[in-house]
Order: sequence, then C-alpha cells, then structure tokens
Amino acid sequence: MQPGQTVTVFGAYGHTGRFVVAELRERGFVPVLSGRDAGKLRALAAATPGAPEVRPASVDDPASLVRALDGADAVINCAGPFALTAAPVIEAALRAGIPYVDVAAEIEANLDTFTHFADRARAAGAVIVPAMAFYGGLGDLLATAAMGDWTSADEANIAYGLSGWHPTPGTRIAGTVSRERRAGRRVRYTDGRLQYHDDETTLLKWPFPAPMGTREVVGEFTMADVVTVPSHLSVPEVRTHMTTEAAGDLSAPDTPAPTSADENGRSDQTFLVDVVVRRGDTERRAVARGRDIYAVTAPLAVEAVHRILTGRTRTLGVASAGRIFDAPDFLRALSPHITLDPLPRQTAS
Repeated sequence: MQPGQTVTVFGAYGHTGRFVVAELRERGFVPVLSGRDAGKLRALAAATPGAPEVRPASVDDPASLVRALDGADAVINCAGPFALTAAPVIEAALRAGIPYVDVAAEIEANLDTFTHFADRARAAGAVIVPAMAFYGGLGDLLATAAMGDWTSADEANIAYGLSGWHPTPGTRIAGTVSRERRAGRRVRYTDGRLQYHDDETTLLKWPFPAPMGTREVVGEFTMADVVTVPSHLSVPEVRTHMTTEAAGDLSAPDTPAPTSADENGRSDQTFLVDVVVRRGDTERRAVARGRDIYAVTAPLAVEAVHRILTGRTRTLGVASAGRIFDAPDFLRALSPHITLDPLPRQTAS
C-alpha cells in the first residue's frame, strides 16, 4: 500500500460507516467522508482527527457521486438500504476506474450486484466485492477455509451464535426493503438455487462449540451467505441459522440500537460464527468468535481494500470474499478482531 491512499466512504456518518472511517485512519488510509446529509458529514469531520475532507453526494445525483470519488483509490459503500445505493455507487466506481467494496447484508441487493455487474466489471478489469461484512463476508471466508482442498460439498451450515442483536436503524430499514421485495416470503438456498417460500419457521438445537454449547436456533434464518457462498463454491445446500434470542431482538420493534461500551465505540454484544461443511459422512468446521457484529465489519472491509490495492486478489469482476481473497490468510489477518477455532489451513495459491 502506498502511504496516504484515499478511500471514499459513502454513508460515512452511519453506525458502521463510523467504524470504517476509524479503521481506515488506523491502517494509514486517508478517508473521504461522503453521503447525503452534509450536516452530519461536517459534524463527523469535526469530531475526527485530521478533519477529513467532506464530499456530500446522493444516489439521485450521479454527478455528485462522480465528484465524491474523484481522485480516490477505492470506495467503500456503507449506506443502506443497498437495494437503492449499491447500483449508483458501483456505476460511479466503474466510471472512476476504482475498486468498489460494500457491506450489504441484503440478499436481493447482493444478488443484483452479481447479476447486473458481473459481465461489465469483468470486461473492464474492475474489482467489485459485495457483502464484505459480518453477514455474507465472514461466513463466506470461513466456509471457503473449511472447504480447503474439497472442490465440492453436499451442504454448508452457518450458525450465528449471537448473545443478542440490537439492530441499527439502517438494519431495520434494510430489512423492511427486503421483506417488501420478496412480498413477505422467506428465502432459502436449496437444490442449487434460491427459493422463495411461505413455510413456517422451525426451531432447531445447534451444537455450538464450548463454552456456548448447544443452543436453540431459528433454522434457515437466511442471511447474505446464501448469495456469497454458492457464487463460487459447489455446494447445493447452504443454510444459515440464528440463536433465538438474537432473532427475537431483531423482530421486536422496541429493541434499542447498539450502545457504546468501550473507548472504541463497540457494544458489549458478542458473537460466535460456527461453519460446518459436509461431504458424505465427513464434516469440516471453522469457527470465529468476537465482539460487535457492526464494529467487526470495519476490519473486514478495510482489509479487503488493502488487499485489492496491493494486488493480493485471485480474480477480477464481481466476486465474494472467499472467491477473490486467500480465505485462510485473510482470516488470520483479522486476528486482532476475531479469534479463530481452529485456525484455518493455508490454501494453495
């Protein structure tokens, strides 16, 4: 990485955007603050050491997005709902000729990115990495690392052991948009494709590693991993599950937003992500533990930008984390932020 490379953060004043701005500064990047609300951008700049540059922009004003990305080396989109923001910011990134990374957890928005931009990005030699976040990104990296030298598996299960889930306003808005797009139906990835359905939710017992142990989960609590994992791994069944406490927090209208519990702004909520891939009678497992699902998204997104700008990628075009990066090496680089159990094996380049 060249010293002082510039990264535009669209949605910089949002909950996750603030973590991303702080992580960029910690890693030696120069953040440019962008988003729709000029007042919130100026307030964030005033509270940020170095008083970063402010460039207001709106997805309804393509020229403003061009200005926001002018001279930048990359852009990280933290502004949801991504059903509305991803395509305009990707278009601006393609015009600027810079890499695009987002932190979208919306299933349909991520699917749109793969569907609508894969051919153009590949032809342009561009790099677009959607869902570079706790949901979609971390699970994909863990599943890829667990697969190791397998070229296919029968199924992948990603179980989210959250101590609780205090959703941000952005999470709630994105969830509403997704429900409206799928007309209230649920979604699963089975038989090698996404399927929408009206089946009732099911409760399962999931054997999380100690000390969490077996916990009740909502089965097929489907997250963005059902887009990222099968985008590059030959796994016809991808299922994600969520501890019932966290699922209940998310569904309750009065669950408060996360609150800071340390000097870095992280909440006290903890997580354990347990990924099990199965081929025949053989299972492989990868586990990540940490704190604050929103805060941990920042090192995921910033490490992705760092690797893209230093040429440590495996493909071009639209690609998920596990496809474009060396998954075990990437996960090890996150060691200040997550604990891996077991440490994934190195894969061949």
